[in-house]
Amino acid sequence: MKDEFDRLVTLRKELEDANKQYYMLDQPLISDAAYDALMRELLNIEAKHPDWVTPDSPTQRVGGEVAKEYTKVRHLEPLLSLDNAFAPGDLREFDRRVRQVTASVDYVVELKIDGLTVALTYEEGLMMRGATRGEGSVGEDITANVKTMGSIPLRLNKTVSKLSVRGEGYMPKASFARLNQEREDEGQATFANPRNAAAGSLRQLNSRITAERKLDYFAYQVLSAKELGLHNQIDVLTYLKEQGFVVNPEYKVFNDIEEVINYCEEMAAERHRFPYDIDGLVIKVNEFDLQQELGFTAKSPRWAISYKFPAEQVETVVEDIVIRVGRTGVLTPTAVLKAVSVAGSTVSRATLHNLDNIREKDIRIGDYVLLHKAGDVIPEVIRVIPEKRTGEERLFEMPDLCPECESPVLREEGEAAYRCQSITCPAQQREGIIHFVSRDAMAIDGLGPAVVQQLLEAGLIKDAADLYSLTFEALTPVERMGEKSAENLLKAIADSKERGLAPLIFALGIRHTGEKAGKILAQTFGTMEKLQNATVEELQGIPDVGPAMAESLVQFFALESTKHCIAKLRDAGVNMTAGTSTKPQIFAGKSIVVTGSLERWERREIETLIEEYGGKAASSVSKKTAFIIAGEKAGSKLVKAQGLGVPVLTEEEFEQMIK
Repeated sequence: MKDEFDRLVTLRKELEDANKQYYMLDQPLISDAAYDALMRELLNIEAKHPDWVTPDSPTQRVGGEVAKEYTKVRHLEPLLSLDNAFAPGDLREFDRRVRQVTASVDYVVELKIDGLTVALTYEEGLMMRGATRGEGSVGEDITANVKTMGSIPLRLNKTVSKLSVRGEGYMPKASFARLNQEREDEGQATFANPRNAAAGSLRQLNSRITAERKLDYFAYQVLSAKELGLHNQIDVLTYLKEQGFVVNPEYKVFNDIEEVINYCEEMAAERHRFPYDIDGLVIKVNEFDLQQELGFTAKSPRWAISYKFPAEQVETVVEDIVIRVGRTGVLTPTAVLKAVSVAGSTVSRATLHNLDNIREKDIRIGDYVLLHKAGDVIPEVIRVIPEKRTGEERLFEMPDLCPECESPVLREEGEAAYRCQSITCPAQQREGIIHFVSRDAMAIDGLGPAVVQQLLEAGLIKDAADLYSLTFEALTPVERMGEKSAENLLKAIADSKERGLAPLIFALGIRHTGEKAGKILAQTFGTMEKLQNATVEELQGIPDVGPAMAESLVQFFALESTKHCIAKLRDAGVNMTAGTSTKPQIFAGKSIVVTGSLERWERREIETLIEEYGGKAASSVSKKTAFIIAGEKAGSKLVKAQGLGVPVLTEEEFEQMIK
């Protein structure tokens, strides 16, 4: 028995050493056949002695039983997206904003791997959970699949009580080519690109399939890094390597944005030499103190930006240019294209943005053009191919009258956009209502664009507030609206009344005010009435609200049509307070920071409580911070709070406040 156990220990060490040599050093220690033989021997021993199996055994990478479903995982901190740069000028503008805060800065430039974000959680040195990014705050538990990835350590080299790591899961080009060849041989549909293949592989219900597809992982972030004594991004990358993670070796440090631009252009030219797909680079301010000072916008950090490489370009023909009228009255010209495949999908339309863009690129109806997907997502006409012109091409002119309502179209001084001047324009009404009922706004199921159009044409609604006056008797005569559909729709409308203030702000479609801004405004003001009466100065005093958003909000709420709409919504019983919580809003308008290791709650749980009681869970300490909640090993945030005279509460004291 002892000899067998000793052999098990030896096998595990040999296999883990082989993994490190292969994934971290790119120097295979043994052949694949020898590795497989050692693995089979270890599997046989563990099959005889199931009680000897441990979570960090190399056999846990093989994969196994089918999971019934993925459980939701709330991330300790939201996984934010980055602003994108598509040209050197965008990077220079990013640098200009950074240098408004500091004269000296180091930038860390890392390759942007074309994969998907995977968040890892370690407890007492063991890998306990892997999760997808999801929508940013909540992802899916894919632990069984993550364990099959050889580049992810199952046990850290140095034990810490808890460690949260983020990185990119991806499929190497060789694995992708092999997988597609196998699927083609079996008559199955092939994957469009390695990223899609990686995403599909990580969401398999059978982790053995994931193991067969040979995915990899590059780690790049540690949460609560400063509490581990890490003060910048280079410290983090070094620490991750010391803990056994694979870190992409191509990162560089520069203190001049022109050097960053040169490196981006160099990597764009060399992007195909890597054994994995990259679609750009990520530029980060190195020092965490400076990152904290720069802070965040409503959507992304101000201390980082993603530089996207020029995407694949294809040739097609502009068959026509048509106009779409949006919910703010803007007339957007759209190119109707001869259908063409680009970056994995078929494209037949592309926005041309405005007349200035059309004139600058000299785009004419009938032109041959080069097309790509900006950021590999949005179809965009890059330029025309003038040498293919026949003389039959036609210039495009913006209409004098709105194509939807025949009202005058004007271009305001200083703006590129042409706008319909009618506030009763049916297109604006339609698009505004479609936005109002969308999932992230009032979430009214059963009210798609076609139904909205039917209700408008039938004269049953004129604006979004009229939805709450609909009756069963009025709905059932509508085409394809049976009794059951009418009942379901009325229930969805009634349920939406309790969505709360944040979704309602977003649903109103105020210029420059997105979903996250809606949450911030709801947390700050607590009620619609207080928000309606806010001044530009009060709004600009909120860290995430800039001048454009503040001006837009004040102008929007000053409109008589807005006041009338909100009054109708209020009369209909639509909830206009922060959230649907019945809890007292004792923290309304207050910014609260949580720091250190907590005992009573997970970080996200206590932040949710702060929001339920009307407060804003902030990530950085400032003079405007109402108080901080400090757990064990609270670091620089506690020091800064004490220096600014910000009150410091324990978890127990916070709990007493909300009782």
